[in-house]
Formats: sequence, structure tokens, C-alpha cells
Amino acid sequence: MTLRQKEKIIRMRNCITAVLLVFSLGTMAQDYHAVEGSPFAGSLGVAGNPASILSTPYPWDITLFSTQVKNSTNAVRFTNYSYLSHPDTIGYDWTKGNLQRFAALNYNIHLLNVRLSLGRKQGISFGANIRGYLSARTGTVNYNDSLNNMNQFFLINEGASYKATMVTSSWLELYGTYSRTLWDDAFGRLNAGVTLKLMRGLSGAYLQLTNGTVTQSMPHDTPVFNLATATARYGYSSNFDYWHDNQSTGTNLKDFINHTQFGAALDLGVEYLVKSQAVQTYIDTDDYFDYEWKIGVSLLDLGANRYGYGKESRFVSNPKTTVTDANLNNKFDNTGSFAEFNDSLATIANTYATLYGRFTIYNPARLVVNIDRPLPNNFALNGELTLNLGGSNYGKRLFTKEMTLLALTPRWETKKWGGYLPLTVTTDGKIWLGAAGKAGPVLFGVHNLGTVFSRTRSANGGFYLALVIRPGKRKDGFRQREDKQYTCPKY
Repeated sequence: MTLRQKEKIIRMRNCITAVLLVFSLGTMAQDYHAVEGSPFAGSLGVAGNPASILSTPYPWDITLFSTQVKNSTNAVRFTNYSYLSHPDTIGYDWTKGNLQRFAALNYNIHLLNVRLSLGRKQGISFGANIRGYLSARTGTVNYNDSLNNMNQFFLINEGASYKATMVTSSWLELYGTYSRTLWDDAFGRLNAGVTLKLMRGLSGAYLQLTNGTVTQSMPHDTPVFNLATATARYGYSSNFDYWHDNQSTGTNLKDFINHTQFGAALDLGVEYLVKSQAVQTYIDTDDYFDYEWKIGVSLLDLGANRYGYGKESRFVSNPKTTVTDANLNNKFDNTGSFAEFNDSLATIANTYATLYGRFTIYNPARLVVNIDRPLPNNFALNGELTLNLGGSNYGKRLFTKEMTLLALTPRWETKKWGGYLPLTVTTDGKIWLGAAGKAGPVLFGVHNLGTVFSRTRSANGGFYLALVIRPGKRKDGFRQREDKQYTCPKY
């Protein structure tokens, strides 16, 4: 290693350390958000904006494999687990107090995602992904871990109206992206792209509980609670009914996949690159892919997956008012299966029906605005706003949603090396500081640095890992070489 190379590494280390110190009081990363807006994102960037594949100065790249997991909740806290500590027993406590509780999880796996440039004005990308989302919420409810029965629970929630919702959907998707330049002049360039996705829903489920109330009486100077009102609907995908313990794993997987259904989705995006008005000389390197500002707007995941109802899916309402809290304890304490739970539920409801046909869960449709600003010495700053388009899951339609609302990501990046500090505000008001690094083809990051060092924050965070290969020897990609007639002779 030359002295100059050593000096560059030292400067890079010092700059990244300085940025870490500046942002050490904050926040998170969203999905692979470390590389959002980056000219090196390539096939990873297509999920954020299909037009982005034209802003990369390399003729191709391949994401051989990548995975991402993100989780967020205020309902539970792990007490002795972090990414650097793996005890044999993981402790946890449920959140105490009177509040609305939530839990969210999403994950994705990218399998051989390819980006190809068809010249500078057109590009394509294609590949396969597995994706999944889960979201659960309750109304305001009081809880503590000293409760032993339903009587005590109802007593500390006097006058409450109970409600809850849960939606989860996971699917396999095959996608194809086409992007092209719509116009290009001395001031800027507008690229547009579209992604079509053919999906197969792997698993889906939902729960809706609304208007749950109880009445209280004092027959023997002891409070007794009776059911008053409630409406519940829950369903799951029918392919789970074809998994049997007496069959081999291979047979179960075959039956599980064969009883899934097809869906489709669409991504649309544009990117506008504001060009520098600085005067270029002939000996300057080609500046075609350079920009002063890059502004991207995209509509993502416009589509849905369909699932057939499983045989234990139910609609229940109009509870029997003679059912007491003691009856609930007796009926549901020893249920060992979904079918047994339904049998017990049927005894306390006047309206009880099996659900048939299909249900639909919409993908996490959202509007994303991304602004990227290059800075001197390979630094850049990226900002992103994400607005979910789905509604409440208490209605007739069911939605999955993204967790991110706002994100700000400072980065230092070259083709081979990179350091990133995504700062993100989630839709539930959480603020996380994430960190990521790139070394050659490997990108690794965590959504919340607290999950690495603290033993009490692993319920909120996650990680991502990607293996991306790009051209090796052709360092300048499409960049034009100097005309030989102007090349100095070699001696």
C-alpha cells in the first residue's frame, strides 16, 4: 500500500468518525436505506424508484443475494439480548400501563436481481424477491404482568371499549423493470421507469376486533363482568390447511405452494437530475452521470395479493350477555388448537359463521420523494419522505404498510468503500440511528445501533446484508476515454 493510499484511508476513517459523533444522539435505517439515492445502488435501488437504474455509471450489476429484517414494537421489551450477546435464555417483559400497543415486522430476500444498461438512455432490471409484512395494533388498554384472570383485567379497564387489528401478508414476486430517458438538455435530465410484478401469495392472515364492551354487577360485593357487545372477524390463507404432521416436509411444501394464488403489482417512478453549469474542459472526465441535485418521485407497490379462506376462519358478533369473566377463564384456558378455540368461541356468541371465498390484502402502496445532494470528497446527503397510501385496517379493506416516514442519510462512498448513517423517523414516532458499511461487493447495516450494544432494544431494529457485484477492470463503465490523437506519447 502506498503512502497516498494510507493517507486516503486515514482521512476516510476520520471523516466517518466525525459524522458518527455528530449523529450519536439520534436514530434508524429503513430497509436498504443506506444506499437510497446512491449512484452505486444499482439493482438494490430499483425497489425505491424504477427510474434509478439509469443513474448508475456502470453497464451492469448483479445482486447475488440480499436480505433485510426490520421490527418495531412498544408492547414487549427483551431484557438480556443484543446482537453482540446471545444468552441461552432470553428474558422479556410486557409493557405495563394504559396505552395503545403496536407491533410491526417486515422482511425481504432478493434472489439474483440483475440490472443492465442498454446504452445511456435505456436500462432494464429483473429478478425474484420474497417479501413479508406484519402489523398489529390495539386500542387503549391497561395491562400489567400481575394479572391472573379476566376479572382482574376488566377491573383495571373499567369503561373501556376494546378493539384490535392484525394484518400479515408474505409473497414471492418476479419483477421486470424498464427505464428510459425522456429528455436531456444542458440544464437537466428526466428519467422515467416502470416495474411490473407477478406475485404469488405465500401466506396471509388478519384479525379485526371492534366495539368490545362489558357490563359490571356486584351480586355478592364482588365485581362480576358480563359480555355486552363485540364484533370479530379473522381469516387465514387456506394453504395452511394442507400442512399435515404425518406427511414429509417435501410433500407439505409442495401442497402449501400449490394452493397459493396469483397477484400483480406496479411501481412507477421518475428522477430529475439537475446538471452542474460549471464549464468543462476537454481533459476533464466524462460528467454524464454527475449532478448537482437528484430529485426522485415514485409510486410503489400498487397491487394486492389474494388468499383463499382457511377452514377455521370465522365471523363472530352479538355475544351472549350471560357469559361472565369466570366463564371466559374456564372456556379458553385449555384450548390447544385453533379448532378448539373456535369450538369454545361458538358457545359464547349468538352470531357465529364460517368465512368462505377469498380475501385480499393490499401491498404497502406509498408515495416516496427522494432528494440526493453530492458533497465534496465523496460525501453526499440523502433525504426521503414516505407517505403510506393505505387506510385503516378496521374497515373492509386490508393493508400492509411501510414503517418509515422521514429519513436523512449522510454517506461517504466510492465504488469499493462506503460508510452510512441513516437517521429515520418512523410512522410511530420512533427515532433510530442506524449504521452501514460497504467493502467491495458486501453491504452490511443495522437499523438501530442500540440493538448492537444494548441488551434491552432488540425488539426495535433489524439488519440488512447484500452481496452485489459490478464490473471489475472497467473502472469507468460508460465513461469515454481520451481520444488517442491527444494522448501524450510514451517513451
